[in-house]
Amino acid sequence: MKELNGIKYIERLPVIKTEKTPLFVLIHGYGSNEEDLFSFAQDLPQNSHIVSVRALHDIMYGGYAWYDINFVNNEKWMDEVQAIESRHELVEFIDAIVQQESLDASNVTLMGFSQGAILSYAIALNNPEKIKNVAILSGYPEFEIIGNFDQTKDFSNLNFFISHGIEDVVLPIEMGRIGDEFLKSLNINFEYHEYRSGHGIVPQNYFDLMDWIKRF
Repeated sequence: MKELNGIKYIERLPVIKTEKTPLFVLIHGYGSNEEDLFSFAQDLPQNSHIVSVRALHDIMYGGYAWYDINFVNNEKWMDEVQAIESRHELVEFIDAIVQQESLDASNVTLMGFSQGAILSYAIALNNPEKIKNVAILSGYPEFEIIGNFDQTKDFSNLNFFISHGIEDVVLPIEMGRIGDEFLKSLNINFEYHEYRSGHGIVPQNYFDLMDWIKRF
């Protein structure tokens, strides 16, 4: 376990050294930890530097969260201040590790699941000059976290992969479909997939994700 700018992370160094090293940042969901998505590393490009980050807030049973969520009278409540703080902290972390490891600042990929996917939307849309590819796994664009971003920025470098389970009871499929319509409205490059699954990643989803990565 390493720590940089207050964020703890585990990493896989490039297996193959190239002149410019891409960066993958894996961002887990609510109640999980940095080990959750790290199993993906074995199938990610061998010339990449891969980091899987741990969320900033401890919750029960050894899990972590990027921001608190609760349900009050069947209504979902989230701590927007914590969420925006996490968004900023992750951007600073990306800048710091790119500099520390002399990585290719023009080739950064975010891969987030659930709460991590929600943050990935917010990071990329507010900082399109820092991010190239974004994998949104069972997430949606939360406009309170994205905030009033500058829609006149150049988004032509961004590429999104969005996947969602039609049987997801944690974040219903209607929420995932918001991302489909939202990215269309911004003319951002993306591909959108639905699977007969719940709040998770089924094998076909994983295969499609890895195929998408190979194209970039």
